[in-house]
Amino acid sequence: MAERLKDKVAIVTGGGSGIGKAIAKAFVQEEATVVIAARNVAKMEQTVKEFEALGRGKAMFIPTDVTVEQQVKDMVANIIKDCGKIDILVNNSGIGGPTKNVVDLDLKEWHEVLDVDLTGSLICAREVLRHMIPRKSGNIINLGAEGGRSGEGRSGYPMRAPYCCAKMAIIGLTETLAQEVGRYNIRVNCISAAAVRGDRFNRVVQGRADALGVPFGEVLQKAMANYSLQRPAEEYELANCAVFLASDESSAMTGQTLVNHCGLHIQF
Repeated sequence: MAERLKDKVAIVTGGGSGIGKAIAKAFVQEEATVVIAARNVAKMEQTVKEFEALGRGKAMFIPTDVTVEQQVKDMVANIIKDCGKIDILVNNSGIGGPTKNVVDLDLKEWHEVLDVDLTGSLICAREVLRHMIPRKSGNIINLGAEGGRSGEGRSGYPMRAPYCCAKMAIIGLTETLAQEVGRYNIRVNCISAAAVRGDRFNRVVQGRADALGVPFGEVLQKAMANYSLQRPAEEYELANCAVFLASDESSAMTGQTLVNHCGLHIQF
């Protein structure tokens, strides 16, 4: 079904590469106007050029550090000035953080992950909601992770405490916001993935391999044994979920975490 997001204005934080780029591309293909908000200008410039070649929707970028409150305020104000509204926010900006046990963790590393992965999402949500609430319309999609979701035999994420805690909190933020703003016809949902093929996943595997002193391939093989499909998810598969949550196809969904993890389970 084409053009599910026609005439919508969407922000995708961290949209210059990886999962964010895949989501931004999917939105553009659905005829949305997409604003990429991230720190790496060169990547955003290249991404916007690629999207322009698609001949669909519209893409632009605004250099933004989501951990800096004033930069987020300015970014939102500029979008309202240029586009007149904000329909969708995708809180995708995030970093993986260190791979080490808590006993070896530096507080600077802890705060950096929480600032980007959690506080940045809260700031962005707060600022767009100040425009969505008077319009009584809006849609926020947060990016969580299975490393931060308990249940189904999983609990915690050894050697990744900052990331795990931030992503657990993203689910709490999602469910809380959904209850706060539902009366204004604003929906808030979360996408939770596990391994997603790409540079970040490779860095995480390599970090664990280095920390444990074992080969990359051994860590990867052990990890994939815990997936029913025996593979990581693809970036476009998460983008498809984002389009669904951003469109009217999910109009009755809010406060939910949509899991897309290739059948992650614990191998006994």
